[in-house]
Amino acid sequence: MQNFRRNLTLSFGLILLVSGAFAQTANSPFSFRGIGDYYGNALAHNQGMAGVGVSNPQYFYLNNQNPALLVFNRFTVFEGGFVGQYNTIKGNGSSENSGNGNLNYLMMGFPVKMGKWSTSVGLAPFSGVNYRTNYTDDIEGGTGTVDVEETGKGGINQVFWANGVALSKSLSVGVRATYLFSSIVNEYTNSITQTANPVIYSPTIYERTYVKDFNFSVGTSFHKDSLFNKNYRFNIGAVYNFKSELNTEYYTRIERRNSSGGITDSTTLINNNPGTITLPQSFTVGVSFGRAEKWMIGADYSYLKNSLFRDYFGNSQSGVDSWRIALGGEFTPDPMALSGYFKRMTYRTGVSLEQYPYLINGKPVNDFGINFGFTMPVSRISSLDFAFKVGKRGTMLDHNIEENYFKVYFGVTINDQFWFIKRRFD
Repeated sequence: MQNFRRNLTLSFGLILLVSGAFAQTANSPFSFRGIGDYYGNALAHNQGMAGVGVSNPQYFYLNNQNPALLVFNRFTVFEGGFVGQYNTIKGNGSSENSGNGNLNYLMMGFPVKMGKWSTSVGLAPFSGVNYRTNYTDDIEGGTGTVDVEETGKGGINQVFWANGVALSKSLSVGVRATYLFSSIVNEYTNSITQTANPVIYSPTIYERTYVKDFNFSVGTSFHKDSLFNKNYRFNIGAVYNFKSELNTEYYTRIERRNSSGGITDSTTLINNNPGTITLPQSFTVGVSFGRAEKWMIGADYSYLKNSLFRDYFGNSQSGVDSWRIALGGEFTPDPMALSGYFKRMTYRTGVSLEQYPYLINGKPVNDFGINFGFTMPVSRISSLDFAFKVGKRGTMLDHNIEENYFKVYFGVTINDQFWFIKRRFD
């Protein structure tokens, strides 16, 4: 059984590495600014509570949101996750549906010194870009119109190493080092169709921004046990992500494409010139309250100083500060039940409200979501984790565009308490 679990985890890793562009999800016009949509660090079990997880300890999962909470892990933990998304986008009297899904993360953690120091490593998306917009514009100084198509794809991936250390029975701290890498590609194509002599070639500008640099964050956690003379616990957690100047290479060329989309010729304008992208600082604070492994409720608040964001050319891209607040909880009827499988399952729900880090038509874009999920225990200390989110961002009234979406999260959590213990008998 132990070999089966390890082989399953290895298979997840190989598939994830081969898949490459695992940060890609459904088409969304809201991912066109900056480095795209931020994914956050919540895993599948946190997503069932709207992403709440900065303060609450988790014994049988990796806490990927606050490195200080890693000290609560007593096992070697493997986690792999999948995310799927289906969007309905409305704008200009029409609507479009799109969907996609891919592997979302692969992580491992283990205690270096039980209850004192734990560490974790992982691979996951940091941000994602996937959009396609089409519109018609007039030709300046001439007659006829031009059809314009703008597309973007890619995103930033991350490899990280996190450590949590207990300073006392109630206080712990953590640090996380993240290497950000990968590229974002944008293309702008013009096609003149409504003229007496239609042009059979379409000029296209191809841009690629490649990021490769480190980012660092720190976290802290405080918990108070045995409140009210019972097994209640109160938790406070905080994480601070430092501002970073990310090394960047910028490449652009102009192409001429035929009617079938093939490139007939191209000219390189900028060939991997070095520069930087400014990734602003952010912080998250959270509180939670619960009783042992029975139930927990919590709330997280995040703030991103996105007005300090600067792209390769030093532009802010209309960036404004953004925030997110989430409230969620979980409940396990009887975690020690010997009969009745559904009593040992964990049920979760939560809601979130987020203001995005840019303006459209001079107005902020809000995202409201409702989450729910559950965990199915497998063997003694492992599980299958499911979460779902229904949400909406933007409005036709304020932004002339609206996106309704449905997300599905699936995670596999495998715990192995014998990973570093030498066996005396086989």
